[in-house]
Amino acid sequence: MASSVVRATVRAVSKRKIQATRSALTLTPSAVQKIKQLLKDKPDHVGVKVGVRTRGCNGLSYTLEYTKSKGDSDEEVIQDGVRVFIEKKAQLTLLGTEMDYVEDKLSSEFVFNNPNIKGTCGCGESFNI
Repeated sequence: MASSVVRATVRAVSKRKIQATRSALTLTPSAVQKIKQLLKDKPDHVGVKVGVRTRGCNGLSYTLEYTKSKGDSDEEVIQDGVRVFIEKKAQLTLLGTEMDYVEDKLSSEFVFNNPNIKGTCGCGESFNI
């Protein structure tokens, strides 16, 4: 059974061209550092798995979980020594997405800057494509 990592917020990126990259998902340096920090406390886990679930007022929401192994249909992204696995259902929705980690005085969360999103809910936790 997988355990949830932290909260994630969705942001639509307007007027941004999808640029070809070596992977479906890119990580900012702050996201890499936070994942490394989270995995330090979980030595039996090899990375973080990103998925999508149907929920929220706008249709889809991202999920983040610790994972001990790569699933058969997962896509693996390795960046700066961090392994992120993308569930099959989430692979097309994440193309060209940047995963960031943001901290301010009231919250800390992973933020997905996704150019494929057509709309988000007011709270930023769900989206539609």
